[in-house]
Amino acid sequence: MDLTVKNTLSVVIPTFNEEGNIELLYNKLRETIDPLGLDALEFIFVDDGSHDDSLKIIKRIAAHDAQVKYISFSRNFGHQLALKAGLDHARFQGVISLDADLQHPVELIPKMIEKWRAGVDVVYSKRIDKTLPWFKRTSSKLFYRIANSLSQIKLEYGVADFRLMDQKVIQALLMYKETNLFIRGIIPSLGFQQEAIEYSPNKRHAGKTKYSFSKMLRFASTGITSLSAKPLYFSIYFGVFFAFLAFIYSLYAIYAFAFGNETVPGWTSIIASILLIGGIQLIMIGIIGVYLGKVFAQSKGRPNYIIADKNTLDD
Repeated sequence: MDLTVKNTLSVVIPTFNEEGNIELLYNKLRETIDPLGLDALEFIFVDDGSHDDSLKIIKRIAAHDAQVKYISFSRNFGHQLALKAGLDHARFQGVISLDADLQHPVELIPKMIEKWRAGVDVVYSKRIDKTLPWFKRTSSKLFYRIANSLSQIKLEYGVADFRLMDQKVIQALLMYKETNLFIRGIIPSLGFQQEAIEYSPNKRHAGKTKYSFSKMLRFASTGITSLSAKPLYFSIYFGVFFAFLAFIYSLYAIYAFAFGNETVPGWTSIIASILLIGGIQLIMIGIIGVYLGKVFAQSKGRPNYIIADKNTLDD
């Protein structure tokens, strides 16, 4: 098959407990993509250790449609690794990734393909949603602000994992062998010609969001520490700053001892200083620990994910 012709497409769909959405998403994808007359097409569902009937539904669809492929993990490995597994197995020239919750509008796919055929290597989506809860909107903006201040790669606010990538971009992405993946941050660093499409997310059709507050924090931590080592330098900056304060205070103590009539022990200032410096030290140790943990995980060379079941992806 000639992969230089931009008329073949792989659609990668990470899935975790989405039994109420899978069949409807599949039908919508068929309705949207079939009229495009592609030479080759595959849908790759990656079941990320679902506890519901998601995998059964995917297998039922695959039994009636040879273009539907599935990969089933042995347990839950997380959205980014499920996405990577799909990209690892995507065979065709264009590769679209989207979530299974129906919030990513599949109606944008023809426009993505149009831009791709016009020469854009990565067509990514940018969420425009003023209906988000205040806390989620504020925390998301804070994450992007912190991440951009710590990294040379600038992330756009609202960018999602709904995108179309040319196979050459996929091959460049797969050269990254990191254990803790943050694909959303890696793709802008790859270069190539990239262009955004704005969209308003649909309401979730069924089920609940899989991103709890704790998962959002872990995702943010992974993103920030994957993009840059700058947080490690904070320990140096804080150390220099407090060493300077200690020097100034020492000069004051010497002056008070030499020229003051009476020096009263400063219980409050001592306790406050100990608590402040001790707290900052713990924060810095925690940051260093995150990086050391990543080095430890990487050094073990364990696989990113374990596949328990799949149908053929080599035909």
